[in-house]
Amino acid sequence: MNPTSNKSDFEDLTTNLKDLAYSYLEKYSPSKQQLKVYLLKKYLTKIKGGKSKKEVSLIIDQIVMNLEKNKLLSDEMYSDSKARMFLRRGYSLNKINQSLRSKGVEEKFIKQSIEKIKENQIEPDFVSALKLCKRRRIGPLRPENNRELFYKKDMGILARGGFSFELSKRVLDLDTEEFKKLISII
Repeated sequence: MNPTSNKSDFEDLTTNLKDLAYSYLEKYSPSKQQLKVYLLKKYLTKIKGGKSKKEVSLIIDQIVMNLEKNKLLSDEMYSDSKARMFLRRGYSLNKINQSLRSKGVEEKFIKQSIEKIKENQIEPDFVSALKLCKRRRIGPLRPENNRELFYKKDMGILARGGFSFELSKRVLDLDTEEFKKLISII
């Protein structure tokens, strides 16, 4: 094999992957793991070079480290922004934790983000449960004669949302007018 042709193939591949990474970063704000998966998928589907997955993953790791060094990619900022966004949507702290883990964010960044939420918010899970009830029109927002019929179903919705049994019961047992007062405060 000619080493000079190998070098040009390597440079072409690196340039193509960098271009793909920059275009992806323009559109989205991914975690490191999401960017790595994206670049590997693009290599396997579009570029289809003769390199092994190991070589390509090393190139991708170098690109990601370079982007991180230049502060274009940060799991810490990603974790903070996603955690705040999930909290606004009515996710529990448990569900936020699981969602960030599934995105490939490191455990230390997840803990930092959740600690920031706990510092800034008073009972973030309670507020999120209220938001979920409002969005799904469950619990106190159901007509009074249907509340007992749908109690188990509403409890299941809150449980799948990551809320504890005690918190779910507390939210579902709220009076309609008290619930509306709490929602107006939020």
